[in-house]
Amino acid sequence: MDGTVLVADDDRTIRTVLTQALTRAGCKVHATSSLHTLMRWVGEGKGDAVITDVMMPDGNGLEMLPKIAADRPGLPVIVISAQNTIMTAIQAEEADAFDYLPKPFDLPDLMKRTSRALEAGARQLTPTAEDERPEELPLIGRTPAMQGLYRVVARLMNTDLAVLITGESGTGKSLIARAIHDFSDRRTLPFVTVTPSDLTDLEGPAKVMSRAKGGTIVLDEVGDLDAEAQARVVRMMDAPGDHVPRFMATSQGRLAEKLENEGFREDLYYRLSGAVVAVPSLRDRVDDVPLLVEHFLLRAEREGHAPRRLSEGALELMRAYSWPGNVRQLENAVRRIGLTAQNEEVSRTEVEAVLGNQPAAQPVLTQGQGESLSASVSRHLRRYFDLHGNVMPPPGLYQRILREVELPLIEIALDATGGNQAKCADLLGINRNTLRKKITELDIHVTRRRKLM
Repeated sequence: MDGTVLVADDDRTIRTVLTQALTRAGCKVHATSSLHTLMRWVGEGKGDAVITDVMMPDGNGLEMLPKIAADRPGLPVIVISAQNTIMTAIQAEEADAFDYLPKPFDLPDLMKRTSRALEAGARQLTPTAEDERPEELPLIGRTPAMQGLYRVVARLMNTDLAVLITGESGTGKSLIARAIHDFSDRRTLPFVTVTPSDLTDLEGPAKVMSRAKGGTIVLDEVGDLDAEAQARVVRMMDAPGDHVPRFMATSQGRLAEKLENEGFREDLYYRLSGAVVAVPSLRDRVDDVPLLVEHFLLRAEREGHAPRRLSEGALELMRAYSWPGNVRQLENAVRRIGLTAQNEEVSRTEVEAVLGNQPAAQPVLTQGQGESLSASVSRHLRRYFDLHGNVMPPPGLYQRILREVELPLIEIALDATGGNQAKCADLLGINRNTLRKKITELDIHVTRRRKLM
């Protein structure tokens, strides 16, 4: 890489690691813990790219993006943040950040993105006026599945594509639809949710269009529509009138599977699936359970309930549960736990008492036990494709997947052999020179490998 990178983060460790990594890669680096200093550097014309945290001691990094764009059009800014909510991803997208990464991030991944930012230094960034935003959205999560979902939502919000949102009951499909509307250019227009009962008579579609007035129409559980209602939706989408609304639909199952087996209209499916957003189940992101539990407990406290916090054992049990009802079931369970707990710290026994009455009370941690490595990899690859909906992943997938497998394999093998490269090469069954080459290519630091917190 070639160029000067401005780094702004209040964490000394992150500044040090990024400075060392970027310097090794051939960049010049200016690092600071102050947004004021960063903006001074930008105003002085320093830097070919910026990496900035959001929450800084003297301000908010996202709020500086419009000013950076005004002072230095085309200066790419990569936003990194521990505030891993859908709002952060959307605000970064709206402010035309070059890229957004949640913390903890993978250092080699950030380095690749920085390289692309330097190469795209001539890209024009458009400042966006600040709009009033809700204080929070109940869509939170730090797991890769949720971060991928946030990015998809951010890219879709100001397009006119029809959106099909799929996922199990209780995952938050309607919240995703609402978020796309509330953060889009149609936010001041009506948001109309349509159920099968709204389409039972001939005048139903006309009434729906009259209510929408060019806003957003969401077909709730579109797979439940009968043949007559489906036909009315097709006609409604083909002749929207003077004020063209945006159409979205939610579905618990994969709607494509209903085309042959359950009589869902093919023409309606293709009209609705301009983009497909797959909302992950809670068991596919169990690492988000502690974050969600804390969110619901704080919400209950704001509503006047006694403060509660879960012990380590209680949290472990919450993570181990399968949550067939997903986030909605988790919220109800947390509310009950908060009401029945005897002390501020909730014990494992108290959580067991609540979960024992829940349906399908088997641990999610047993998922995959006895599963072959090939089946496990297949399951994760299928999830990767599902997150892209009906849009193909970027080209170069084969090499990306190989790298994703090679990196943890070599790191774990090095850990297992205490960093001894000769033993590691023997364990892997490859030549020692090949191992050294792989360590260099994958940017593995043998003496100090870490993912930043």
